[in-house]
Amino acid sequence: MSNDKIIRIGGASGFWGESDMAVPQFLAAAQNGQPLDYIVFDYLAEITMSIMARARAKNPDMGYATDFVSAVIKPHISAIAEQKIKLISNAGGTNPAACAAAVRAVIADAGLDLTVAVVTGDDLTSRAAEFADCHEMFSGEPFPDPDNIASINAYLGAFPIATALDEGADIVITGRCVDSAVTLGACIHAFGWSGDDLDCLAGGSLAGHILECGPQATGGNFTDWESVADGMDNPGYPIAEIARDGSFIAAKPDGTGGIVNIGTVGEQMLYEIGDPQAYILPDVICDFSNVILQQVGEDRVSVSGATGHAAPDTYKICATYSDGWKLVVPFFFIGMDARKKAESFAANALKRTRAKLRASNAGDFDDVLVELFGDDSHYGAFGQSPDTREAVLKIGVKHRDPKAAMLLLKEATGMGLATPPGLSLFAGSRPKPSPVVRLFSLLVPKSQVPVSVETEDVVHAVTGAPGIRFDPATLSRPAPPALPESREAMTQVPLIQLAWGRSGDKGDKSNIGILPRDRNFAPWIWHALSEDMVRERFAHFLARPDNPGSVERFYLPGTGAINFLLHDILGGGGVASLRNDPQGKSYAQILLAAPVSIPQSLLHLHPEPKAL
Repeated sequence: MSNDKIIRIGGASGFWGESDMAVPQFLAAAQNGQPLDYIVFDYLAEITMSIMARARAKNPDMGYATDFVSAVIKPHISAIAEQKIKLISNAGGTNPAACAAAVRAVIADAGLDLTVAVVTGDDLTSRAAEFADCHEMFSGEPFPDPDNIASINAYLGAFPIATALDEGADIVITGRCVDSAVTLGACIHAFGWSGDDLDCLAGGSLAGHILECGPQATGGNFTDWESVADGMDNPGYPIAEIARDGSFIAAKPDGTGGIVNIGTVGEQMLYEIGDPQAYILPDVICDFSNVILQQVGEDRVSVSGATGHAAPDTYKICATYSDGWKLVVPFFFIGMDARKKAESFAANALKRTRAKLRASNAGDFDDVLVELFGDDSHYGAFGQSPDTREAVLKIGVKHRDPKAAMLLLKEATGMGLATPPGLSLFAGSRPKPSPVVRLFSLLVPKSQVPVSVETEDVVHAVTGAPGIRFDPATLSRPAPPALPESREAMTQVPLIQLAWGRSGDKGDKSNIGILPRDRNFAPWIWHALSEDMVRERFAHFLARPDNPGSVERFYLPGTGAINFLLHDILGGGGVASLRNDPQGKSYAQILLAAPVSIPQSLLHLHPEPKAL
């Protein structure tokens, strides 16, 4: 890691609704010898944009992450200004101008002289008619009815943020940009990187990727959760100490909970990526396959080796649109044969509901999903405990009419005295139908998306390099790890004993990243976790389990890790899905139960048994 200049960036938010404890942590850390140059905030996801779009439609002054103003700016702006920390946030959502106005009002009330800049150009909602002939880039579906569109936004990059900082901004507010751009923009400004500094841009983007989910890099959602459980009431939020060459050290404030080690950082590196050699961003196409992670101190991990390809010539565009209504209702059964009782109750509740739908000519449900919890059914054919005495039943339905969806609740609860024994209901408010919001993704040439930076009523157009057409098929793929010859006795252990794992989502896809605890395990894990094996483990979730292309496998030789990309597995994903886990967060846990055969001599490398 180059030491001629270091910038320190803290990641304070991973979603809209994140705890407000990060900024006080960072301000206190600065007083204790860990000063920051920047704090970055990531609030946005596709569903967040649709919620904000509806809020703006009701009130033209809304449509942004209001807690950025109420929980960050109002209570802390004086201390932030005193410590000369710059803030970069995508809190603008669908209304960055209104967010900036609210921030400026607080700054004025505090008697401070700070410059707030706004990046605009991502909002393409008014141009919906231009995309009428487009098809969804993954499914091929036609563009939805423009009357149902909630939002259309381009994923902008980091160079407009850097421009705002170059022009003297103390606070930069954006609408939709890629999550890592808030970090990369600071790096471009601080180090003067150009669009040709591809490896640096890839390293800065990886730093942003580590920071963008807050405490997920410091012990949150960590495979070895028991090792950090006692301190997660006050988890340390991540800090990246970034060098001019794009390498960095991941850390956290001293005296906070959690941990920063190769496992926590490696899991986050693999989180929600597809092809690790082609992680496509607006400013650079990243290759994380040869990244090296090194523990260089307590709660300090060095990250280096990211490389980059030239930026693409398109922006990814995501539209959200309404597609009917859904209702999800939980019930609880206790006693012998709880699973069978729950299944019987669900079948009869749906049967009587459908009878009333037919009688009123309302039409059948568009989709129905019955899920059980407590019977190991989420493990599919590999479940071990079907005869449970406690079961949670979840019935989910979709319908064009919210009243028809609500009818399920009426009929199911109306069966309270005609149910198998052991039904337990949660006392409280009843669920209500909610909109089904679906995602539509496409690519648009960058030349068709003008981007601007507005600083104190001065607007500057931002133009970047046009980019190139990128084809992943041209990449040279690394050789998988060769299985060593071994004539010694073998033993079978669960994958969790050999590896860390983390999973996440992108639309209707899920990824599962597997990071070996020791490089000696990598060949054996690769040999055991074939694409067919993973497809079999998740056949009950995959839309097309017989399609060999439904699971892709990628090798990362720098760490010995594997990334799996599972297609059409989330029932539509996000709020379009009826699944209990519409984002695939549990999938790594399911895969970590799989058996792996290794030579007995390797057990000493990580001997602790894991009971699954």
